[in-house]
Amino acid sequence: MVLEYSFYRQRMTHILEAAASGRSKCRGCKKAIAKDALRFGERLPNPFADGEMTIYFHVLCAAYRRPESLLEVLDTNPPELDNADTLRRIVDIGIAHPRATRIAGAGVSPSGRARCRGCREMIAKGEWRLVLEFFEEGMFNPSGYVHAACSEDYFGTIDIIDRIEHFADDLEPASFDEIVAAITRD
Repeated sequence: MVLEYSFYRQRMTHILEAAASGRSKCRGCKKAIAKDALRFGERLPNPFADGEMTIYFHVLCAAYRRPESLLEVLDTNPPELDNADTLRRIVDIGIAHPRATRIAGAGVSPSGRARCRGCREMIAKGEWRLVLEFFEEGMFNPSGYVHAACSEDYFGTIDIIDRIEHFADDLEPASFDEIVAAITRD
């Protein structure tokens, strides 16, 4: 009996697997993961009890939001993926610019009461801003906003447009073009 217990107490590794059902939600985009779709499972210590827990992501969302953990799987047991080169590029940018993993969306400031985490100035009503979230204890928690124009200074790169497009997929094309123009200002 003790042997079985110690076996289960060993650290489990992160996994890439087909979703057994369509009930799990991606922690990155908060959308359902379809049955049989490839998903990434990150195993973490359970903050509420002994043992570990597994949180799931779409593989692309994991590349954007949890690059170090996905890299462990890609390096130790590289699966046959059609988009492996794209995933590696996204992971490399996330590791080189860790603040880029905080991007959770974009939108227009509704009130003018939020302060930019980059320049510390108020984000005026009607200005484009990027939504940020920190990852703590297996959850993404809201952590503020950044002016779209401050993104290069805050993130250290402007190679974040694909992240914004992925997590702010409800934006109209014209709105997305405005955000891109604000980010790539010259």
